Amino acid sequence: MNAPIEFDYDAALAACSRGDQHALRSIYDRDGRHLLGVALRIVRRRQVAEDVLHDAFLSIWTRAGSFDPGRGAGRGWIYSVVRHQALDAVRGSGREVQADADALDSLGAAPGADDGIADAFERRQDLGRLHDCLVGLDEAKRSSILYAYIDGCSHAEIAARMHSPLGTIKAWIRRGLRALKECMG
Repeated sequence: MNAPIEFDYDAALAACSRGDQHALRSIYDRDGRHLLGVALRIVRRRQVAEDVLHDAFLSIWTRAGSFDPGRGAGRGWIYSVVRHQALDAVRGSGREVQADADALDSLGAAPGADDGIADAFERRQDLGRLHDCLVGLDEAKRSSILYAYIDGCSHAEIAARMHSPLGTIKAWIRRGLRALKECMG
């Protein structure tokens, strides 16, 4: 029995840079649902995650020529494109408040709901402050924290993704969390 053939992401990206649409399709067929999961964990809404994935694949197609195998693995580069696209979508929504009809009804329907409204308002304010504090961090600390707390990556996985030593990743997370705590103070 033959062993399964390992997918060559680097070769697929090189083929994309030459205009081979089948190569892009093979990346999508192989990893599309996992990449959708990455986007969904960050943006938290299926429709937005699907839009993110679409935009990420357009970016992969147009920027495949900029991939440098000497700087990292092709698979990591692809996942990185999706992750950055999702983070950009979150940043772009900025202060936009999303609420469905049930949530709006529950805020104003019950007598004494004012406490719930005040709590919801306070949570929304805290999220806005957190966003502002995250934006204030340097890219390395912010990315390390987001990998850990949004993507659920271990320190070792973050080190591999960011091509940095494990100790450095731990220090970035520790310092970044300390800065967030001070900022949120």
